[in-house]
Amino acid sequence: MEFQIIEKEAFTVTGKMREVSTKDGSNLIDIPAFWQECGRDETFMKLEALGEDHDMLGICMDFDGQGGFHYLIGVRTAADQADTEEFVSRVIPAAAWAVFTSIGPMPGAIQQVWQQIYQDWFPTSGYQHAPGPELEVYPPGDTMRDDYRCEVWIPVMQK
Repeated sequence: MEFQIIEKEAFTVTGKMREVSTKDGSNLIDIPAFWQECGRDETFMKLEALGEDHDMLGICMDFDGQGGFHYLIGVRTAADQADTEEFVSRVIPAAAWAVFTSIGPMPGAIQQVWQQIYQDWFPTSGYQHAPGPELEVYPPGDTMRDDYRCEVWIPVMQK
């Protein structure tokens, strides 16, 4: 599995957040449904107007140790971006990130990459998960194309 390690300074994200759980694989249904909802209710258009670049982010954060976590759909924003009634802003801490590329239609392609990271890569890589959120980085494009490329970013440290 190809990957690269990237050092990145802290940055701010702004978006819409939802609680999800891995219990019974519900996250594999709830997260794609959340993306569809945000596409229907003009969330993407509003976030694109706030973003510093054109990438949409899916961020897993605030893990509770029981399979629950928050999932934020958002964009990179200026550090002084204030929370609103509709959106929240969070700081993603500086970290060393293992970056993996996903190629193929969503959500199947990225779900497969997540599975490979945890089942194959972590056990043999010499790295372990560092504290912090996990990111999905979605560049503009047709997410249903066979050649669509996006990335998974996981904070890591050497074992």
